[in-house]
Amino acid sequence: MVVLAFLLVLPIGWERGRGRHSVGFRTFPVVAMAACGFAMIIDAEAANNVEARARVLQGVVTGIGFIGGGANVRGLVTAASIWNAGAIGTAIGFQRANIAVVLALINILSLLVLSRVSDRVVGDPGEDES
Repeated sequence: MVVLAFLLVLPIGWERGRGRHSVGFRTFPVVAMAACGFAMIIDAEAANNVEARARVLQGVVTGIGFIGGGANVRGLVTAASIWNAGAIGTAIGFQRANIAVVLALINILSLLVLSRVSDRVVGDPGEDES
């Protein structure tokens, strides 16, 4: 499962790691694998404890937000993609590959297609769109 989380996020990390972006190729898969690991641990140890699962999920979401905000990330899209990488990893860890695949596909398509649309409509995108 961890390998699947890694593979689903790798194209997102590659796209974010190209050119002017400061975070990418290595960070995204590691975030997804870590989130997957936390989800797998809590799934195995507290499968029937909803409160414990919620606390771990809350910690993962908060921790990934902290990484996105503090990892010298340039642009909100990159930070949001890091957050999504955590959601992908968590979905895989909770054995919800269908959700993870949809999140990964929409993320990479958004990065590739919407950046071109933004360049045409707005011109050179601002920092919050990089």
